[in-house]
Amino acid sequence: MSGHGAPAHGAVAGASGLKVVVLASRWHTTVMDGLLAGAERALAESGVGDVTVIRVAGAYELPVAARRVANSAAVDAMVALGVVIRGGTPHFEYVCGAATDGLTQVSVGTGIPIGFGLLTCDDDEQALDRAGLPGSKEDKGYEAAQAALATAVALADYPRH
Repeated sequence: MSGHGAPAHGAVAGASGLKVVVLASRWHTTVMDGLLAGAERALAESGVGDVTVIRVAGAYELPVAARRVANSAAVDAMVALGVVIRGGTPHFEYVCGAATDGLTQVSVGTGIPIGFGLLTCDDDEQALDRAGLPGSKEDKGYEAAQAALATAVALADYPRH
């Protein structure tokens, strides 16, 4: 578990006026419910009231949704949530790589912070341990939202072009 050294949970100062879009996939419902609840909790604790949740089919669709939102809405930050669990084929690597690279391209290309809440796990147990559910060891949805907010606040004085 890589949670060692993570920032403490808590409100992000200066985030209350931000507009945030949460992109969440539909695969692995139990894990996704935990990730989404964690992200929403982090946003609420930081006083973010302008939140839109957009559900997409899976992790592979997160980058195109992020690009469309970035191009069409005045948004300060996004949070991308998804789950990919390794199977017996190379599909895992393709989906994880494409989603990660795509989200990175959108964030760097637009200057919009995207909290990375894409779980890439070997099995269901690892995903559940990171989902922020009762008994989970980590809350990656919360952490992804907190990261997006902290980055947006840190860059607030530097307008996007």
